[in-house]
Amino acid sequence: MELAFIPSPSRGVLYLGPIPLRGYAFCIIIGVFVAVWLGNKRWIARGGRAGTVADIAVWAVPFGLVGGRLYHVITDYELYFSEGRDWVDAFKIWEGGLGIWGAIALGAVGAWIGCRRRGIPLPAYADAIAPGIAFAQAIGRWGNWFNQELYGKPTDLPWALEITSSADGRVPGTYHPTFLYESLWCIGVAFLVIWADRRFRLGHGRAFALYVAAYCTGRAWIEYMRVDDAHHILGLRLNVWTAILVFLLAVTYLVLSSKKRPGREDVVEPGAAASGEDADSDEKSGDAGEDDEIADESGTDPAKNESGTDPAKNEAGSGKKT
Repeated sequence: MELAFIPSPSRGVLYLGPIPLRGYAFCIIIGVFVAVWLGNKRWIARGGRAGTVADIAVWAVPFGLVGGRLYHVITDYELYFSEGRDWVDAFKIWEGGLGIWGAIALGAVGAWIGCRRRGIPLPAYADAIAPGIAFAQAIGRWGNWFNQELYGKPTDLPWALEITSSADGRVPGTYHPTFLYESLWCIGVAFLVIWADRRFRLGHGRAFALYVAAYCTGRAWIEYMRVDDAHHILGLRLNVWTAILVFLLAVTYLVLSSKKRPGREDVVEPGAAASGEDADSDEKSGDAGEDDEIADESGTDPAKNESGTDPAKNEAGSGKKT
């Protein structure tokens, strides 16, 4: 008999009149807001303009959602196109089913379009939003808790997840909460990237590459614990192979990029740098104007002393006397 466990919600949707409020969707939305908020702070700290991250996210987020759904539907096509299944369910994103691999890949395409329109280097933008994406994943994984999905092997540990639903082949019982493991792992990845970025001043996409490599490391062993149906290649789940491949690509980029383009970008958003220089010039002009006004009101040159003589000349004169 289990002494303790994590209970699952009795249902993943609440109704506000005729409007359904789905826990899975809420987790995704909250995650997006956190990613944009943190990304904006990091972008400003690197010399960018406020609001740029959100403007580009308008492109990246829809592309990412489509990419995540496409990856899920393609790799689990039998859930939607096999006998007895309704292909229309492939469009019901609120019921769960987003592949992070497709979301990042197609989301990067959307971000590239947004960055190109603003004249911003994509690697610099990716570095700014990398920790926010990890936090967004940590929040989004709780959507799986609402849907009672993506859990691990049976266990009687105190933090086991209780599954009560028997739909779609589920067997009620207590299982490893792999959604929680991945959520905690993503939080650790986010803090790792933030620390490494401050410590080593990562640039040119290396902070994003570190996020990818660190996430893949955790995803590989967490994926191995899951018991939901998945395609296998040489005894390993498809997503394990994907994590290994993407990890190698990220590490390769880290090594090559650090040799080819060491350091960090001096300017991430040219318009922001120009605006800052203009502001400094205006401030200096204002100070000069104030000095002129003081001179006009007193009838003396600010560079002279109260007696109306130039201190420099007095010093020169005294030097001649001695």
